Amino acid sequence: MVFRRRDRRSPLRALADFVWPRGGWGRAFLYVKHRVRRLPDSPERIARGIWAGVFTTFTPFYGLHFLVAAIIARMMNGNILASLSATFFGNPLTYVPIGVASLQTGHWLLGTEFDEEVDKSLVGKFLAAGGDLKDNLVALFMDKPADWQGLHLFYNEVFYPYMIGGIIPGIICATVCYMLSLPVIRVYQQRRRAKIKAKFEAIKQRAEVSTGS
Repeated sequence: MVFRRRDRRSPLRALADFVWPRGGWGRAFLYVKHRVRRLPDSPERIARGIWAGVFTTFTPFYGLHFLVAAIIARMMNGNILASLSATFFGNPLTYVPIGVASLQTGHWLLGTEFDEEVDKSLVGKFLAAGGDLKDNLVALFMDKPADWQGLHLFYNEVFYPYMIGGIIPGIICATVCYMLSLPVIRVYQQRRRAKIKAKFEAIKQRAEVSTGS
């Protein structure tokens, strides 16, 4: 295939690149920003797609963020590719603070207690819940007893408060990103159109000069 990597990455190398890209997160962020600004769509639709992607990172649907962002962008008539790129807002450097903020807000809204040690075990709780879900699904087909108590506790203590609590900070951050990105994209597209127009004018003038001579 044309776009296949020549040097196949090992699973460990792929995991390391996900946690910390080879060029660093700063370079990765600049790459994503450049790609978003060059999307062939109106600034309003691109900005709405960014809103959808950033908001999605405050939801507990890990592994489904692309799908959730695309659905929200579709409902908002936003650019779907922009929404997928904007999920970059959630990365290994921001997932823990996003999760803690969402959980704190969720427990506050629900009137329940927030475990202050959750920031040290947030990823572990999601991995443990995924493991329990897999084991219980396998048990259904292997005629083994399924224990849903762990998932029930996870839903009440983590998932549901996270889902409720992520709405407010998600809307705030997504709206800020929308308001910042809209004028930037609009100015960028105007400058880009002006440069393209200037190039065509220059080509036209050279063609007229060569024809006249």
